[in-house]
Amino acid sequence: MKKQLFINGEWVEASKYVELKSPYDGSVIAEIPEAVPEEVDQAIAAADAARQVMAKMPAHQRASILEKLVHLFETRADEAAEIIATEAAKPLKTAKGEVARTIQTYKFAAEEAKRIHGETVPLDAAPGGEGRMGFTVREPLGVVGAITPFNFPMNLVAHKVGPAIATGNTIVLKPANQTPLSAFFLAELLEEAGLPKGALNVVTGRGSVVGEQIVKDSRVSMITFTGSPGVGIGIRNKAGLKRVTLELGSNSALIVDNHIDVDKIINRCVTGAFSFQGQVCISLQRIYVHEGVFDTFVERFKEETAKLQVGNPLDPGTDVSAMITRADVDRAMDWIREAHEGGAEVAAGGVGEDGILYPTVLLHSENTMKVCCNEVFAPIVSINKVASIQEAIDKVNDSRYGLQAGIYTDNVHTAFDAAEQLHVGGVMVNDIPTFRVDNMPYGGVKESGTGREGVKYAVEEMTELKLVVFNRN
Repeated sequence: MKKQLFINGEWVEASKYVELKSPYDGSVIAEIPEAVPEEVDQAIAAADAARQVMAKMPAHQRASILEKLVHLFETRADEAAEIIATEAAKPLKTAKGEVARTIQTYKFAAEEAKRIHGETVPLDAAPGGEGRMGFTVREPLGVVGAITPFNFPMNLVAHKVGPAIATGNTIVLKPANQTPLSAFFLAELLEEAGLPKGALNVVTGRGSVVGEQIVKDSRVSMITFTGSPGVGIGIRNKAGLKRVTLELGSNSALIVDNHIDVDKIINRCVTGAFSFQGQVCISLQRIYVHEGVFDTFVERFKEETAKLQVGNPLDPGTDVSAMITRADVDRAMDWIREAHEGGAEVAAGGVGEDGILYPTVLLHSENTMKVCCNEVFAPIVSINKVASIQEAIDKVNDSRYGLQAGIYTDNVHTAFDAAEQLHVGGVMVNDIPTFRVDNMPYGGVKESGTGREGVKYAVEEMTELKLVVFNRN
């Protein structure tokens, strides 16, 4: 299967191609275009030329295109899930969950397209404002450059493309190198849904070529990026005065208070730690458990982890499959070894073979170890004992990241204290930090990024506020 670039509503033969291989078995899945600067320039030029068409399109028409896209996704949901499972080695049942969320995200985008509004401003509240009427409107920025990761190749793309269409912007999309098929599938559906030519352009290739050019081009008004902090900081430094939204790394933590019924929460915790091999921005990486329930929690966690089925991502029963690259397995194994040599106990897993890292449980890891202080992005979770909730809060905050955190507690005062003191973008009370639905504001503090996604909030990021004042004197 040979794919083409999607530029100005046309499928364009590229000058250069590379093989896309399965993370699970190494077989060749497709030939993928590796765009050169001239092809990236064509995509940006097409998006720039389509700006006025999208900006002038009525809200109901933008909503209608997104509604048609939702219908097409619903019709081809199984095909979409199989694409994700094949290119990303995401277990099929997890991939189906992603497709369901992708559909929800585009539904929210269709709804938000119809309620982008401003407000009246009471100018006579200030001396000299008498006889004047002011109001605000929101206008599209222009060309949005979207750079997306491999781990949610449909839904994280939806969180950029959906709001961009809803707001009347045009898009140049650079998907992750390992997961381009999802982006090409989206382009096919949007073409069928009636999106104007040039409103979406999909260019695949190396970040150092494609991503760099999108970030630096003066015709691009906004960059929305999900990925590593290092790359995100580089984008911020190169983007100049462009609007920039960055969804970056995390080492999300959970606090478990004393007297919690461990049996009620254990399955949820195991899912949060190991879903899609831990390759989730808000994967449960650190757990701080009160000493009163620590031993019970660890035993039950190990028991449930042992039940996970490891294997082929296309097998409906598989819970954990291959990591995205063999190099990521090697890196994760090095971090496990470092932790073990530093005094951490490997209570489960710690084995990597054939591209798969078996679900790994570490006990008594220090916050300075890579498995705790870095984003592990692997099926590894560290469980540590604490004597108090305050100690746990301090340990959660002892991090350069701050995306989401969770706490299980029966005490409402403890819950409010945690909500107030945890320095993160989102606090989940009586849930894991891995919780996300697609209409909530999502984003972090510190090195976890800047700006917020969640369709309504992305709409605000992707529009410019304009003030209009009428002098009636």
